[in-house]
Amino acid sequence: MGKLQEFEIAFDGNKVVYSPGESITGTVKIKVAQALPCKAIKVNCNGFCGISTKVNDTAWTNEEQYFNTTVSVADKGTLKPGDHTFPFKFLIPATAPTSYEGNYGKIIYRVRSFIDTPRFSKDYSAEKSFYLLSLLNLNEVPDIWGPNQSAVTQQFTYMLMKTGTIVLKAQTDMKGYTPGQVIQVIANIHNQSGKSTGNVIASLMQRVTYETKRPTHDLRVIAQVEGGVVKAGKELEWKEQIIVPPLPQSALNGCDLIKIEYYVKVSLKTPDVMLTLPIQIGNVSLDKKYRPAANSTSSASAPASAPASAPGSAPASVPSSLPAPEDSTSTTATTPTLPPRPVPKPAPRPAPRSRMSSCHSPSAPPAEFPEGAEGGTAMGGAYPNKRQSQLVSPNAFSYAPGLFFGQDHPDAAPRGATAPYPTDIRASAMPSPHIIPPDYSTPSYPRDNAV
Repeated sequence: MGKLQEFEIAFDGNKVVYSPGESITGTVKIKVAQALPCKAIKVNCNGFCGISTKVNDTAWTNEEQYFNTTVSVADKGTLKPGDHTFPFKFLIPATAPTSYEGNYGKIIYRVRSFIDTPRFSKDYSAEKSFYLLSLLNLNEVPDIWGPNQSAVTQQFTYMLMKTGTIVLKAQTDMKGYTPGQVIQVIANIHNQSGKSTGNVIASLMQRVTYETKRPTHDLRVIAQVEGGVVKAGKELEWKEQIIVPPLPQSALNGCDLIKIEYYVKVSLKTPDVMLTLPIQIGNVSLDKKYRPAANSTSSASAPASAPASAPGSAPASVPSSLPAPEDSTSTTATTPTLPPRPVPKPAPRPAPRSRMSSCHSPSAPPAEFPEGAEGGTAMGGAYPNKRQSQLVSPNAFSYAPGLFFGQDHPDAAPRGATAPYPTDIRASAMPSPHIIPPDYSTPSYPRDNAV
């Protein structure tokens, strides 16, 4: 390196994960072999988001800057041979979003240092990245409590001349999860046709939208489980589990260029029937003690409605402990008793009409169904339901920069922080370490073999 033997940036305590609103401190270390004249030594801290329409392209089409601060740690002079240390300190804005790295964009934070030399001399620079984690507390997400449910009814044509109907209902046990938790999926499939369906599939999907001139959508299957078929005229209830792997959080608060969404897709291989259940992925899991009481609204409205009565009407009952009025004739009014009204007969109900998909119209009368098929009698275990292990996409972790399957360190992070993929399901409720920051210096990052 000639005159300059060492030029590096070090963070205090070798810290690499910071939070919004926190201070980042460190030193710039310089070692020169011989005298090096300089005009100034500056340190810069910045954070920005860049997106593109091409995969892994750093020629950003859109950029968004969160902060950019530069300080001078040394003025014009000459660095004598030997070691030199220059401290620095920066304050990270409280509105800065979490670090992120995807196929079409990144949110990057870094500290850079520059040695400005006199004219016609070589300038020097060093750079070090850090990771910013803004925790997403699922307990603060609106409408997060309760099960997630959806249903769809669709008609389809088979054997050219016959039509059938599939009624698909599905739900998840919660609307928000953290890495390591288990998604409980329950699906009910009613096959109102004369043909068996294909296998039922539940998939954890990730959809990332990059707000370019024409928005770029990156859709990915994170994990998938598969069940059996539903025979003709039968109804089946299918239960499965999906383990949430290490993933970036749903909301990148403070970033307007990248949007991350997750949902569980339940579908059949044949016919083409599917529904989606949107979910949230966060860093702090749901805690029942923060759940609003179900009867809080009803109890609050009950006292208000009790005294509401017609003007001049008497109360329904008077406690015996209250004294009787002095002049009862002036306060009591008699009400004539009316004969009871006859109960009106209900109007006849119209026959229900079946719902059908707008893109599938029947081409023939419905097929003959076996007895009991229309009623949806649950078949339970009468028909075997094939169950397979969870399949995780090899690229499922591309959107979680630096996540790894490491050992648990309970004291390394606050409770509920984003954790590596747990080795034991029972350990998923325990505190887990922060995820490691992305290594932006490696061009091949992210790696698929990180799994």
